[in-house]
Amino acid sequence: MASSNFVDYVKICCRTGAGGPGAVHFHRDKLTAKGGPDGGDGGRAGHIIIKGNRQLWTLIHLKYRKHVIAEPGERGGSTLKHGANGKDEYLEVPIGTIAKDAETGEFLFEITHDGQEEILLGGGRGGLGNANFKSSTNQTPRYAQPGDPGKEEWKILELKLLADVGLVGFPNAGKSTLLSVVSAAKPEIADYPFTTLVPNLGIVRYHDNQSFVMADIPGIIEGAHEGKGLGTRFLRHIERNSVLLFMIPADSKDIKKEYKILLNELKQFNPELLDKARILAITKCDMLDAELMKAMKKEVPRRIPSIFISSITNIGVDKLKDMLWKELNKE
Repeated sequence: MASSNFVDYVKICCRTGAGGPGAVHFHRDKLTAKGGPDGGDGGRAGHIIIKGNRQLWTLIHLKYRKHVIAEPGERGGSTLKHGANGKDEYLEVPIGTIAKDAETGEFLFEITHDGQEEILLGGGRGGLGNANFKSSTNQTPRYAQPGDPGKEEWKILELKLLADVGLVGFPNAGKSTLLSVVSAAKPEIADYPFTTLVPNLGIVRYHDNQSFVMADIPGIIEGAHEGKGLGTRFLRHIERNSVLLFMIPADSKDIKKEYKILLNELKQFNPELLDKARILAITKCDMLDAELMKAMKKEVPRRIPSIFISSITNIGVDKLKDMLWKELNKE
């Protein structure tokens, strides 16, 4: 994923027209001089509808579409003719897109499957024609309902990436390097923090033509759940991962402390993330000899499966893939 092509957040102004007014009309023809009311109902205004599309993986097509406007409904006609409904406006989005109200932050819905349709903003209802108001005591109503007024609201669309394995770690933990080694993904790699500014997806090939999807989530720092660093912008992507692969470099000053900080950031953001399967990888182990690696194993948290790896020399990478595959296919 090139950074210029990946967009996971858009804010758009949605505007729907008014519903068509009902008609005030009385039946007239060459045989009927004073017929009863026959004014038809007005048509509803068009809705703005979100539709899931599994072929999409980014919201870039909506990045520069700041205003979405649906048509108003048309006026009702004579002889009970219903006014035409306004044309609905469809916005296709990737699976995993959530919609929120921009002013209140209220969660509206999530697109979870291909072809799913949800109304983001409904059009105004059409008004009733005067034929609806006739009664035994009022046989010639000379009024009809106006259509409901249109609406204008700002909405937010956010994308949560769907991946089997999510890489969790501080900046420069080796997440992008691992992804580039086990898949065909080509994330930017450098020796400074926050090299990765957008999530990257890679397909990891396994035995017998099987595969799973791995996501490199931009680095978390302490306080990320409060908006520090890259903040909560990318933490939401972790919510749709089946297995979390924690990555801590071998040159870390305190592996257990670093793991606890990462775990706490996930807990503060969403406690349900702690229910996901977890594996810990100690990275950059090409700088360790056998004796030092044996000593470091005592510093590794014991309540989580762990492995020492080096993406540069391929130490432990195949065994890590075995561990991930086994975890993904647990009943």
